[in-house]
Amino acid sequence: MSALELLTQGDAVGRAVAALLLAMSIASWVVILWKAWLLRSGARGVLRAVAAFWQAPDLGAAAQASAAFDRAAFVQPLAQAAAQLLPEPGLAQLGARAPLAPRLTRALRDALHGVLRRLQAGQIVLATIGATAPFVGLLGTVWGIHRALASMATQAGGFTLDKVAGPVGEALVMTAFGLAVAIPAVLAYNVFGRVIGRIEAELEGFAHDLLAHFAAPPGQGH
Repeated sequence: MSALELLTQGDAVGRAVAALLLAMSIASWVVILWKAWLLRSGARGVLRAVAAFWQAPDLGAAAQASAAFDRAAFVQPLAQAAAQLLPEPGLAQLGARAPLAPRLTRALRDALHGVLRRLQAGQIVLATIGATAPFVGLLGTVWGIHRALASMATQAGGFTLDKVAGPVGEALVMTAFGLAVAIPAVLAYNVFGRVIGRIEAELEGFAHDLLAHFAAPPGQGH
């Protein structure tokens, strides 16, 4: 008897638990695939984009150079936030404009928070599924064992294995199903968390460098 047959022959509670685990699995894999696509270049792409930005002769060229490596648009929002407040394109001239510091700080902070929200999107879903899926599977397991024991107590003509094999098999499948949903979600959450942490550190450093360069007092710019 296949796992699908064991699940479909269960009662309403067993089918509801199976449907919930299936929905959690689909949601988890959608988030995993989307996050993998979003973070495909990872911290390496951010490093290359930041390096290309600072090697450019002016702000316009810097935006174009960094965009070639910034496919996920992690660096561009910070560069654009700075460019919108700077009236002249030259890096050397703009570095001496100290009065821009408060506005530039606020613009960079807002841009950084926007990028970080994109980076963190879906992490709560993965954490929630990874933490709750085993317990949802355990609920199905307990309910399946309860059905098996109830069947043993009410059956006439003596105990036979085939009368309880279905509920017990369903219970075991629920346990395995819950683990199969939770394990990929937990692994993906941990892997993505490490990548996001490295990208966040690089972006915070880039924002700090932008502020120090463009808003430094005259004679103190990088």
